[in-house]
Amino acid sequence: MTLLLYRIDDRLIHGQVVVGWGQPLDVGFIVLVDDSVATSDWEQELYRMGVPPNMEVYFNTVEDAVRELPKYRSDPRKGILLTGNIETMRRIAEQAHVDAVNVGGLHARPGRVQRVRYVFLTPQEEQELRALAAGGVRVTSQDVPGARPIPLESLLAGVEE
Repeated sequence: MTLLLYRIDDRLIHGQVVVGWGQPLDVGFIVLVDDSVATSDWEQELYRMGVPPNMEVYFNTVEDAVRELPKYRSDPRKGILLTGNIETMRRIAEQAHVDAVNVGGLHARPGRVQRVRYVFLTPQEEQELRALAAGGVRVTSQDVPGARPIPLESLLAGVEE
């Protein structure tokens, strides 16, 4: 089928991704792109435990993900590409065509300001989202499939529409 969703979520694989997005979209695989997790067997095992047996997980560095994107995009199953931060997604989009990015959970931490219930951003992260959009990527925020997507400008203004 194809990669149905390019999602940024700092919790990576968790119930909202697997159940909230994976089940309604009938996802057969998740591509988790994180340079650190891609080299850590124990972290990979932890994330695999959160995924049902019928859903495959691929762990890639940014470089590997960009190289493997044609394979993932031509896979007959539906898939999700998942990063834990905006910078990683931006690096992928700079090297490979990405139509749309979903900003999921980016939670509170020092330096971040709340924009909507589930998205907190630093000024640098805001700039990275704007750079994605300037590069032709449609950036929206949406916590679950049934929620209305929030356009980037509304997200940055803190408007949950």
